[in-house]
Amino acid sequence: MMGENQQNKLMKGALLLTLAGFLSKLLSAGYRIPLQNLTGDMGFYIYQQVYPFLGIALIAALYGFPSAISKMIADFKAQGKGVSLRYFYLPVLLVMLLMMGSVFLFLFFNAEEMAVWAGDNRLRKTYELAAFIFLLIPFSALLRGVFQGRRFMKPTAYSQIGEQLTRVFLIIAAAIWIYSHPEYLYNIGQAAAVASIMGTLTAIMILLIFFFRCRPSEKQQLIIPWQYYVKTLLVLGIAAALNHMVLIIIQFADTFTLIPSLQEFGLSQREAMKAKGIFDRGQPLIQLGTVLGSSFALALVPAVSGESLKSGKKAIGNSVRSALLVSSYLAAGATAGLVIIFPEANVLLFQNDAGSGSLRILVIAILLSSVGITAASILQGMGFMKRTAGFVVIAFFLKWTGNQVLVPLFGITGSALATVLGLAAFAAMMIMALKRKLPELKLANHLNWTALVIALAGMAVFLAGMDYLFEPITSRAGLLFYVMFISIAGAIVYLILLLRLRAFTEKELSMFPFAAVLIRIHKERDR
Repeated sequence: MMGENQQNKLMKGALLLTLAGFLSKLLSAGYRIPLQNLTGDMGFYIYQQVYPFLGIALIAALYGFPSAISKMIADFKAQGKGVSLRYFYLPVLLVMLLMMGSVFLFLFFNAEEMAVWAGDNRLRKTYELAAFIFLLIPFSALLRGVFQGRRFMKPTAYSQIGEQLTRVFLIIAAAIWIYSHPEYLYNIGQAAAVASIMGTLTAIMILLIFFFRCRPSEKQQLIIPWQYYVKTLLVLGIAAALNHMVLIIIQFADTFTLIPSLQEFGLSQREAMKAKGIFDRGQPLIQLGTVLGSSFALALVPAVSGESLKSGKKAIGNSVRSALLVSSYLAAGATAGLVIIFPEANVLLFQNDAGSGSLRILVIAILLSSVGITAASILQGMGFMKRTAGFVVIAFFLKWTGNQVLVPLFGITGSALATVLGLAAFAAMMIMALKRKLPELKLANHLNWTALVIALAGMAVFLAGMDYLFEPITSRAGLLFYVMFISIAGAIVYLILLLRLRAFTEKELSMFPFAAVLIRIHKERDR
């Protein structure tokens, strides 16, 4: 009974953490739309030039180092050892402070060189300020890792939401102020750095409240395993962080390559900055689409581990296949729908249709990143974290090189192609790695191609018909109702066609919201 209660507690904690992550990602994607509306494409460009640094810090503090710390606690527990303030907390904190302090010093004292490299020396102060967030990572990461090692997920979930709400509130407040004071436009980058610092401080305060309620009581003495601490934090911490930052690291490549490459294409510096701001409109939409495409899919996979792989390979293989199929169906529908309605969505969200052609290519990333991230999460559960981190690095170099080759030829369309190339390689490598571990996966054979093609065609015909029936809508309020209607109606058409053509199994449908309704539609064909 105790084992069952412990398992239930762990499942509830994991669900809470998943919901917190889902809400956090929605907030992270959603606030950038009003940010662009208030500060324009130039303001959005400035923000996006610092966002990858802040995003990398956020993921290191939320996923990277906490994963390494929780593993160390699990290892000590398996050896019958506890963790004490003197022999665990302080040494681990010191190692992380040395690591992150080195990152801080590098960023702070090379901020001017990085700004020049990025093509805009006015970003120096922004990069200097952003460097300070790395000094806070050790504190939030240590506390999160300790709680996760004890399988107590509530502090991590609450601190994540508190951190994100603080960031969003401060960034939007700064954007509103800059809207009235456009001469301080470059302050939006500095405001983003300050907002991230304040968000991290909020998270630390929430974590400390939980920590002081259950302070460590172990007082045992042991030799401090410094080499073990350093190796685990460096190798596992960085690998775990990389596995969660494929979309951010793609944006990181844009930070340093896009402006110089656009100038090679023939744009002036200011034109290049504005073009990057337009290109970055696609990022929140990709993030939202990826959340949709991967979150429901991963709910189909139970706790996958190396042990479960050995004991129940066939069952795990079926769950993994279901997850990837669901991810493919949902992401394909979201990608195709957004490609079709993108001009209207662009005007609705960002006030004009600039860059719609290039951004239509960019949103193909939704399908690729959804499938790749779903496969990567499964591989991580099986224990192949270093390998998947290597695939992320390869995708980054493909994107970096792609920008340098394609942008001087095709402008921001070249950057969209480079993103698609990098993510296509990422998804392909993840799927191939999964197939090596699960030879019976045979994803292509189980994908219902007929259902997928008919559903996509049916949705496309419906959306094209709606576009033909309605005259061009000029008011933003009218566009809001129109885009909401065709988005929801198009998704319903797509889903019903998939259901009637038996793209999903009943087990897969049982994990969706409104499962009973979906299963009823699924069974209609039998009558």
